Amino acid sequence: MQHNLIMRHFKPILKQAELPESIRLYDLRHTCATLLLVAEENPKVVSERLGHSSVVMTLDTYSHVLPSMQKAASEKLENLLFAKSGTPLAHQPVSIQLSKSVND
Repeated sequence: MQHNLIMRHFKPILKQAELPESIRLYDLRHTCATLLLVAEENPKVVSERLGHSSVVMTLDTYSHVLPSMQKAASEKLENLLFAKSGTPLAHQPVSIQLSKSVND
């Protein structure tokens, strides 16, 4: 049945879209998952769409997407901690001037 689906429907769609016939349905599935994760969709939602038994399987399979997600998470955290309050960033030196107390 899968062969019939591919030959009767999928291959003609590829041809009409002027895409290489070497593209597999699995390739589209993989692309969909990667794009959703890059777009910051919740990994649990992506996992459910793919029919994976657990989110761990999804994250293990698509870990190549995670480095960019880690950078984005770091930037979000930095903005939450420092940007709104006007506090200097943690990696920048801060000079503190102490005033003499009245008793000195």
